[in-house]
Amino acid sequence: MPNSCIHGGVYSVNPTLVKLDFSSSINPLGISKRVLKTIHENIDSLASVYPDPKCSQLKKGILEYLNLDRDQDWINVGNGAIEIIHNFARAFVRNKVVIPIPTFCEYELASKLVNANITFVPLKNLSIDAESIIKSAKNSDAIYLCNPNNPTGILSSNNIRRILESVTFPTIILLDESFIELVSERAISNSMLEKIGEYDNLVIVRSLTKSFGLAGLRVGYCICNPKLGRRLSSYQISWNVNGIAQKAALCALKDYRHLKMARTLIKKEREYMQSYIKRKTKMIPIGSDVNYFLIRLKNIKSTKFCNFLLRKDGMLVRDCATFNGLESGDYVRVSIKKHDENALLLQALDSMNL
Repeated sequence: MPNSCIHGGVYSVNPTLVKLDFSSSINPLGISKRVLKTIHENIDSLASVYPDPKCSQLKKGILEYLNLDRDQDWINVGNGAIEIIHNFARAFVRNKVVIPIPTFCEYELASKLVNANITFVPLKNLSIDAESIIKSAKNSDAIYLCNPNNPTGILSSNNIRRILESVTFPTIILLDESFIELVSERAISNSMLEKIGEYDNLVIVRSLTKSFGLAGLRVGYCICNPKLGRRLSSYQISWNVNGIAQKAALCALKDYRHLKMARTLIKKEREYMQSYIKRKTKMIPIGSDVNYFLIRLKNIKSTKFCNFLLRKDGMLVRDCATFNGLESGDYVRVSIKKHDENALLLQALDSMNL
């Protein structure tokens, strides 16, 4: 189907086959106990009441969490980052967009749904090719960028800075930083958040799904100047974020310890998993800055590999042949989970003798 976007997750296959899901790249610690307690304490009072359509308390909490000295007009909250991505396309895209590939498929889908012409720009050495994007951006309505990129997991911050310095209004840049909070403490400085006031054409998107394990509650947000924000919010439906999600998200943003523990775990487990794959298999793990990484296959195509691994061991990994730009079937993507879970995946990969 031309207007489709394939994702991972247990419902991408027969869910009864899945013992462990390595296809969804969320916080390996999941939802925090503090957030669960908040949900239990508030569900009775919130479930039967319409939520705040402006998400006022959550916006205040986001600004405090980001340490941004701005008013709430700089924040838009969505039913997941995906809602904001699609509202962005409705608000700003009329004719032409530029999308690096491979990347998150919702940028392409959102653009197709508003009948945009899409210029795809292949990555260069698995990083965003700034010069090619700048060249392609002439007369474009928008550029979609993802940092760290999905599915490669690689930060391209220097190239993104060059794009921001070269591409000016009226071309609007959506910068998806949904995974930036799961990179190492040092690498978080790669965020463009501190530059948000310098560029009148920049919209930064973030997701509590990824950072705080709230995948089922669907909460994302964006930061941009109020002029762009008002245009975005004009496409927002009423009560788009439910009251339980708002309360849980506000609590999650205050539980910084949970996020810090996840970062430490991710760095340690990524090194462990990649080292094991290099030593024990003929597969090639690709370097990553975040909580997932690509594996290049040698003697088998990705779809066959994924199906075999799922049926043999109940391990679900992401078939990257569904990403525009990786159709050759040479790559799968795995997320990083807790150590015992990662060990089970590695044993399964080792036993495949590939």
